[in-house]
Amino acid sequence: MTSRIHAPHTTCPSCKEEVYLDELVGGRCPLCGCSLENGEEVDSEFDELIGRSDLSWMVFQYFFFRKLDRLGAHPVQIMHLISRYEEQLASGEAATSDIPFDLEIPMRLSDAIRLKRCSVCGKLFVRTGKKYVSGLLRSPSEKIRFTCPSCDKTSGAQE
Repeated sequence: MTSRIHAPHTTCPSCKEEVYLDELVGGRCPLCGCSLENGEEVDSEFDELIGRSDLSWMVFQYFFFRKLDRLGAHPVQIMHLISRYEEQLASGEAATSDIPFDLEIPMRLSDAIRLKRCSVCGKLFVRTGKKYVSGLLRSPSEKIRFTCPSCDKTSGAQE
C-alpha cells in the first residue's frame, strides 16, 4: 500500500475522486468516463502502448492458439505460425494472401486403433503413422489428414 502513495495520480474534475494514472482507460477516468486535463499526454502514451488495435489481435491469437492447442499441436509451432502471420501483416502482404499451415499433432487412442487412409499414397494402415492438421489461417475450417510410415519419411510437415 505504501508504494501506491508515490505512484503518479491526479484528481478527476468531474467526480472529484483521486485517480492513479495507470488506472486511466484511454485517458479517461475509470469511474465516470470524464476526459482528464492531461488526457492528450495519456492518450498518446496509451496509443503508443496499444498500437494497432492490439486487443483484437490478442483475442485472435488466444483463440487460434487455444484451438490448435486443444488439437495437440506443439505450442512453439503455433507461435511460429502466428508470428509468421504477424510479419506478413506488418509487410502488407496479409491483405492479399492467406497463410497455409500444416502442423503435426499427436494421435489419440481412438486414432491409433481405427483404420486410416494415407493422404499421400492412399494405402490403409492401422497403428503407426502421423496425424496432421492443415488449413488456412483465415479460414475457420481445418482438415485432419494421416500419413503412413513409409510416406511420412518422405513428406513430413511443411508448416
